Amino acid sequence: QVQLVESGGGLVQPAGSLRLSCAASGRIFSINFMGWYRQAPGKQRELVASITRDGMTNYADSMKGRFTISRDNTKNTVYLQMNSLGPTDTAVYYCKAVVSTSLRNPPSVVWGQGTQVTVSS
Repeated sequence: QVQLVESGGGLVQPAGSLRLSCAASGRIFSINFMGWYRQAPGKQRELVASITRDGMTNYADSMKGRFTISRDNTKNTVYLQMNSLGPTDTAVYYCKAVVSTSLRNPPSVVWGQGTQVTVSS
């Protein structure tokens, strides 16, 4: 089985920064898609940013210019650098990966358990 473990969440003041990490472990042949999503109380989960194995990135409009996604394929880890945080960024942030465990098996979607980010003074 493959597991994703997020870290780096916490409490930050408005205009502050945080860096989230998500490390994949287990039986991994390859990871194509890795992404960050977030879910605020009472709202649907939404895409924050994603990155392919080749480094192609995609951002939600409200995150462009503030957030940067990156990954280290040698460590099966994806990062999210978040700058200029505001109260509306408060949410649980989830990591998602599309993982292949072998050439024969189709890829599967794996989610992390989530990490809380709270922006407040």
